Parts: sequence; C-alpha cells; structure tokens
Amino acid sequence: MSFLLAIDIGNTNITVGVFLRDKIIADWRLSSRINKTSDEFSLELSNFFTSNDIDKTKINELSLCSVVPTLTDTIVVSLKSLTNQEPLIVGPGTRTGIQINYDRTQDVGADRIANAVAVNHIYGNPAIVIDMGTATVFDVMIKGPKYIGGAIAPGIQVSAEAIARETSQLPKVELVAPSSVIGKNTIESIQSGFLYGFVHMIEGMTKRIKTKIHKNERDLVKVIATGGLAHIITPHTNIFYDVNKDLTLHGLRIIKDINQKDNAVK
Repeated sequence: MSFLLAIDIGNTNITVGVFLRDKIIADWRLSSRINKTSDEFSLELSNFFTSNDIDKTKINELSLCSVVPTLTDTIVVSLKSLTNQEPLIVGPGTRTGIQINYDRTQDVGADRIANAVAVNHIYGNPAIVIDMGTATVFDVMIKGPKYIGGAIAPGIQVSAEAIARETSQLPKVELVAPSSVIGKNTIESIQSGFLYGFVHMIEGMTKRIKTKIHKNERDLVKVIATGGLAHIITPHTNIFYDVNKDLTLHGLRIIKDINQKDNAVK
C-alpha cells in the first residue's frame, strides 16, 4: 500500500490531502502563515499523519501547487525531510493534458490549472469552475480540452473584513443568511448585502461567461463549485452541477499521474 500526498498552498489556507489510489482518505486545512518555518510545518504534518494513522514511510508520491512563493520552498524542505521524496510542483512546463489558451500561460495560477485538469477528468467539458476562497475565481474549460481563461473577483470573507476595517460604524459580521433580504438592523443589512450580493454576482458572471461559449454547447456547461467558502454561497443558488471541496487536490493527483505515465513512456 502506498499513498500520494497532495498539497495546495493558498493565500489563506494550506490544504492537504492523502490519496489511496483515487480516493482521499484524510484531509486537513491549516493557516498559510507566511513566517511558518519548515520545522513547524513538519511537526504539524507529522501530527496530522499520526492522528489519521498514516505511515509516512508509505508516502511515495508528492504533488504540490502554490500561489504563495514565500511558503513554497519552506514546505518543500519539510516534505523532503519527512518523506525522502521529491515533490512535483505544478507550474509552467508541467504536463497537464490540457491546452492552455491564455496570453501568458505562466500567469495562470497553479491552483487554477489543477482545478481545470480535475474538472476535465471528473466532469468533462464544457465547464465553469468557481473557486470561492480569498478571491472568487472563475475558470472556463471547453472541449479540446482547452482552458480558455476566466475572471477574478474579491472573496466574500476578504470583502466583509475590508468593509469592517475601513468604516467606523460597520461591524464584522458572521456571513450567514439574514431573516430577510431587507435587513432590519445593521448586522442583517450587511449579511444581506454580502451574501445575496455575492450570490447574484456569481450567478450574473456565470450567465455572462456562458454567452461567450459556442451556442451549441451553452446548455451543456457544468458549473462546479469549490473552495473553502463555497459552503456559504452554494445553499442559496441552484446554478451548480456539483460542489467538490477537494477539486484542487484531485487535480494535483491527476497531474502527478499524467507526468508519471509520460516519464514511464520515455
């Protein structure tokens, strides 16, 4: 028995998943503290392995993507120390099995590519992936398979924190649905504006993006939700074909498999 360890280093969280073949048997999320040391991460990861009865000596594959360069080297050092394995770091030049149609392919976030690969293999195309985290990111796949770009908007949590920080009388609130879209107090008004405002932004952007997909394929578009804040939005709209919180991790697994097979052929 051997395991694959997939790690997605995001701006707010580091997400970790352990795969046995194509199934996640354990996952974990921790803060992306930029001053975290490799020793600290090694200790946290070792505790995660212990609490989930995972033998680290059985981890023989590592796949990683990062949008926080200052953390990448720190975590790579930790992974090599713990597992004696060299991780696949998804980036420019990594084989993905999809065509990337972007002005500068190196500018596409590695997590966005992982999501595109995962949606291509799991759901098929055409598809729109909406990743709700620090930012709200839309990525578009069409048949080919081709990744053709997307859109980036602020994340709902970041926006709520910003308005509380930048105003003197508006408080930070819990992002839950108020009793009515018409708030009867300041907290309900903020909750309504942010929750329903973001729901309709996402619905509106999805509708607008679909108009740019070939008319014969528009009705076939599958809209997939992912990201740490998806649970706030998805109960309040019916546009999603599926909610897959582990989409990025699955993309990392699939990319690792693609590269292993290509290397084996060589």
